Amino acid sequence: MVEMTATVQAEYAVRYGGSGDRSPIDDGEFTPPRGTFLVVEAGGAAVAMGGWRRGGPAPGDAEIKRMYVRPEHRGRGWSRLVLAELERTAADAGVVRLVLETGQAQPEAIALYRSSGYVDVEPFGFYRDSPLSVHLGKRLA
Repeated sequence: MVEMTATVQAEYAVRYGGSGDRSPIDDGEFTPPRGTFLVVEAGGAAVAMGGWRRGGPAPGDAEIKRMYVRPEHRGRGWSRLVLAELERTAADAGVVRLVLETGQAQPEAIALYRSSGYVDVEPFGFYRDSPLSVHLGKRLA
C-alpha cells in the first residue's frame, strides 16, 4: 500500500503540479469501524486500491480516498470492483452516503463515478475552495 500510495502521489504531481494530494490523512482513519482500505492483487502484485473514511459534509457520510489502478492494469474492471466493494463495506458499516473529491485533470475518474451513480454535491473538505475540484456523492441502499 505504501508503494502504491507513493505512485499515485507521483501521478497527481504530474497532473496537478506540486507534490501530489496535500489533504491530511491518518492511516487510523481507515481502520474499522472508522473506515476500510482495500488492495487488490493479481498475479502476486498489487494492482488497485481504495478506501473510505468516516466524514464528509453531512452526518452519515464517508469519504472515498486513494482510489487508484496502476496504469498497466487499467481497462480491466479493477476500479469498478474496488468501488463496488467500498460501497458494500460502507453500507454494511451504516454509512448513508459516500462522497469524494477528484480533480478536473482526472476525466477518467469523473466518468467512472458518474457512470456509477455519483452526482455533484456541495464542496467539502481540504479542497472545498479549489476551482479544479469536483465533489461527488452517492446515497447507499
